[in-house]
Amino acid sequence: MNRRKPYVFLIINFFLFVFIYSSLGAQTIPPFKMLLTNGKTFYAKDLPHQKPVVIIYFSPDCEHCQTLMNAFFNKINNFKGAEIIMITFNPLNEVVKFEKSYHTYKYPNIMVGTEVPAFFLQLYYNLVNTPFTALYDKKGQYIYSYRKETPIDDLARRIKMLK
Repeated sequence: MNRRKPYVFLIINFFLFVFIYSSLGAQTIPPFKMLLTNGKTFYAKDLPHQKPVVIIYFSPDCEHCQTLMNAFFNKINNFKGAEIIMITFNPLNEVVKFEKSYHTYKYPNIMVGTEVPAFFLQLYYNLVNTPFTALYDKKGQYIYSYRKETPIDDLARRIKMLK
């Protein structure tokens, strides 16, 4: 029996799944899962439904991402009313360094982790660069996304309009 066939089947199904969901135009929060620094897995389905959701796809060593994070944390009070998901494809040890650097553990509305399986969101959103930011309303419906720079004041304004 050929051992490659099960892997080929899984790979084809994964890309078919991503194609189907991405062709829907990212209308709802994608069914992502991420590994947190405490070793637990967090699923999109576990997000609270009473808050807007911001997904920030980033790389800890990306200069543009660092600029975004510095601006974001300088205006962190504008984001208390939203659930913030910071997710990367980088290994967990880099996420731990990022979390310590930005003290994200101080904020109960911020979850930081690495995606499992890697590159699901990257394929889902058809990303070429980081950072990428997507905003969803309280019902998980897509509102807006930033594919290049994320103007923090604009993101805060959009979240405020959703309340």
